Amino acid sequence: MPKNLFQDMVKIKNAGKDTGKYIKPKEKQEEQQKEVKAQNEKGHKYGLWFVAFISIVFFLFALSFLFARAKVTVSPKIKDITLDENLSAVKDSNVDGLSFDLVVLSGKESKSVFATEEKEISLKGEGTVLIYNAFSSASQRLLIDTRLEGSNGKIYKTKTAVTVPGMSADGAPGQVEANIYGAEAGEEYNSPPLDFKIFGFKGTPKYSKFYARSKGAITGGFQGKSPIVSETEKENTLAGLKTTLKEKLFKKASDQIPSGFILFKDAVFLNIDEESTIPVSESRDLPIIIKGTMYGLLFNEENLTKKIAQDNISNYDESDVYIPNIGNLIFSLSNQDISFADVQNISFNLSGATKVVWKFDEAKLSADLLGKSKKDFGQILAQYSNVESAQLTLSPFWIRSFPDKIKDIKVIVNYPK
Repeated sequence: MPKNLFQDMVKIKNAGKDTGKYIKPKEKQEEQQKEVKAQNEKGHKYGLWFVAFISIVFFLFALSFLFARAKVTVSPKIKDITLDENLSAVKDSNVDGLSFDLVVLSGKESKSVFATEEKEISLKGEGTVLIYNAFSSASQRLLIDTRLEGSNGKIYKTKTAVTVPGMSADGAPGQVEANIYGAEAGEEYNSPPLDFKIFGFKGTPKYSKFYARSKGAITGGFQGKSPIVSETEKENTLAGLKTTLKEKLFKKASDQIPSGFILFKDAVFLNIDEESTIPVSESRDLPIIIKGTMYGLLFNEENLTKKIAQDNISNYDESDVYIPNIGNLIFSLSNQDISFADVQNISFNLSGATKVVWKFDEAKLSADLLGKSKKDFGQILAQYSNVESAQLTLSPFWIRSFPDKIKDIKVIVNYPK
């Protein structure tokens, strides 16, 4: 059968349109290789990101240990007690048992009071003299009211008996101080400093060898009407001055006491050395003056606290303890009729509701926890009998051991205020 050439040519031409494009075998292979390579590169890129992420996580995890911190909040052991205890102490810090020291301060206080009354007053001038013995090395006794003749011609008397020492080996006269007053009332006995002879020695060799000289002016002599402060006003003013002086001296003493000692407010006692009112004045504002000495009983706070703990806590183990606001306890001296200048032993009572708090060694606990596992915390804390409870915080939260540097462990003790 004869071939139809035109038909054959058409078939061949259409055959080239099956894929829309004719691709040579070599080009197809290269394209497939590029596609595989792109897929490999994409997979490799994701792998690198994954590795980087894991590395960063690991780095941060490792870094967290460098910045690990531990905080332990401790509540110390506390014992509530109601105190009513009789105690005794001696004035000697070198003996066993409770002791005390004595703090002594002096001061004065004054206040002007308006005089509402007048009164006829008869007052004798007063002063102070030095009496000399240039007669012999033997001492000379002078009785109370020994008469001294002043260079103004007036007679004065000694307020108390005195003994004038004898001359020293180098010939210096012995001397003694004495208070004197005018033999009579009146302003004429007031005087600037005077020289004196002992009137009773007149006509004897002692007259020229015993003599006296004023240390200052002789003042206060008066006779006539003068404004006065009523007794009621005077008593009320003196009571207020005593309270004020005692408070001032107590504050002064409290500011001076060394650390570790305690001065109870009720353990200070004021002795009034002198009370005086200016008896004569042209003004009706008359000053009332007191001079006094405060004696304070000072205790070692640690020793006193331990004594209280020993007497009031069963099975007390001699641990370090303290009493918050121990100064608020009520102090009562059993016998106030004593000479504080010479006191050697005292008995007293302490009373009041208070707490005994166990002290805690934060540094020791920090050292005990260094590098330890978190699970060992309870066992370590159990070794401390002075702990009531404790709370632990570790950061970051995932770490399971304490830091290995002391500065990274913080121990806080919740002491009562």
